[in-house]
Amino acid sequence: MTYQTQFAQPQFANPIKYRNPILTWFVWPLITLGIYHLVWYYKIHREMRDRTGDPNAPVAGPMLVMLFLGWTFIAPLISYYRTGNRIKTTQAQVGVQPTCSPIIGLLLFFVFGLSVLYYQIELNKIAAPH
Repeated sequence: MTYQTQFAQPQFANPIKYRNPILTWFVWPLITLGIYHLVWYYKIHREMRDRTGDPNAPVAGPMLVMLFLGWTFIAPLISYYRTGNRIKTTQAQVGVQPTCSPIIGLLLFFVFGLSVLYYQIELNKIAAPH
């Protein structure tokens, strides 16, 4: 028995957690002085990796970019754009209409950080498909 067959998740499992977008975007980051944003960013990447089963999907890298290269301003923009692409790809892989637009997410980054709200709404479509 190989490692992958021994520890593979069942196909019906959905590791992407449904989160309240308003709490994710505004309340928790406000209470935790912004730390929740880094936790959320790490968790969504881990959940997307677990859902798609892609062992090469980045998990800690995007969060570390935000933590250590956030001051460069260009690195977080690239990271947010790629996150939008990952959400769109994950939507397509799980059979949900891929409606996430990385361009919209990137533009909303400049409007009160609304990209977090937008990306969480898109992730909730995977967490609880109708």
